[in-house]
Amino acid sequence: MWHAPWPGLSEHTQPFTPWESPETKRRFHGLLAATGLLDKLQVVRARQATQAELELNHGRAYIESIQEKSLLPNGGDAGDWAQFSQGAYEIACLSVGGVLALVDAVMDRHVACGYALVRPPGHHALRDIGMGFCIFNNIAIAAHYLLQTYPSSVRKVAIVDYDVHHGNGTQASFEADERVLFISIHQANNYPLDSGHIHEIGTGDGQGYTINIPLPPGSGTGAYNSAMGQVVLPALHAFAPDFILVSSGFDASYMDPLGNMMVSSECFGQMADALRTAASDICSGRLVFCHEGGYSDFYVPFCGAAVIEALLGLQGTVKDPLLYEARARGGQDLQPHQDAVLQQVLASSKLLESSK
Repeated sequence: MWHAPWPGLSEHTQPFTPWESPETKRRFHGLLAATGLLDKLQVVRARQATQAELELNHGRAYIESIQEKSLLPNGGDAGDWAQFSQGAYEIACLSVGGVLALVDAVMDRHVACGYALVRPPGHHALRDIGMGFCIFNNIAIAAHYLLQTYPSSVRKVAIVDYDVHHGNGTQASFEADERVLFISIHQANNYPLDSGHIHEIGTGDGQGYTINIPLPPGSGTGAYNSAMGQVVLPALHAFAPDFILVSSGFDASYMDPLGNMMVSSECFGQMADALRTAASDICSGRLVFCHEGGYSDFYVPFCGAAVIEALLGLQGTVKDPLLYEARARGGQDLQPHQDAVLQQVLASSKLLESSK
C-alpha cells in the first residue's frame, strides 16, 4: 500500500478557484493516521518524473510552456480551469512520479497493490493542453510507462475511472489503442460538456476498447454497484489486462459541491473491493489507484479511508458518521432510468458482446 505526504503536496495551490486545494488530501492523510490505517501501509516515496516520461503522453512544447510559466511570480494556466501557481511544474512532476514509483513497486512486488494520494489530478489533461485542475495526465502516463517499461509482462492495461467528471484526457490518449481498455463511470452532461457519451467507443484499432457509462444525476449505491457488476467487471474479465489502474475521484459522493450524485463512502469501498478481487483473479493482483477529484473537505477522507480499508482487506476500522444519512436518502436503489443507461451501454459494447 502507498502514501507519501511529501511537502510539495501542500505547497501548490490553484489560484482563482475555491475547489481544488491540498485540504482534502491533508485530511485524508490525517484520518488514516488517526485511525491507525497509516501504520498498516507500506510507504513508497514519490520522485520527480523526467521530461522523457512526461513526453510519453504530452508534447514537448506544452511541457516546456508549463515549465516556463511555473517560474513566473504569479504562475500561469495550462488551459480551461487549470490555473497554477509558481513552482507548480515541480509539484506536477512529483504527482506523475509518485504514480510511476508506485507502479514500479507493484511490478517489483515490493507492495501488492496501492493508492497514490497525489495532486494535482490528471485525467482531464490532453496531450497539449490542461483542463479542469489537471496539468499532466498522471494515469495516462502511467499506462504508457507500464507498456514501455515492462513489455514482456504488461501487454495490456485497463483503466477504470469513477470520478464524477468524464476522464476525457485519458480517453483521448488511448481511443485508438487496442492495448488499453478505458472505462468511465461518470455523471452525464457534467464537466466537460459534450464528453463521455455511450457512442464514444474508440476509433481505429481501439474501437470497442472505450466504454462510457454516463449515469443520470442522483445516481447512488444501486446504480454504481450495478454498473460495476454488469459492465466494469465483465469488461475487465473479457479484456484480461496485465495491470489495472483506477482514476479514484470522490466527487460522486453525496456531499460533493461539484457533482450531483449520491455515492457513500461504503459504496466507494465496495467498488474498491470488487476491483481488488478482479485484479487478483485477472492480473496477479496488479492494481494501482490514482487520486483524482473530490472537493468535500469533510467527506473525501471517509471515502478515501473506505477504499484503503478495502485494499487492505479490512472492514469497519473507520466509522463514517454520515453513512446512515447517505443510506437513508431516497433513490439509492437502482432506478429504471439508470438501468436503461446500463442496458444501452451493454448493447453498444462489442467487448461485452464477445464475452457472452
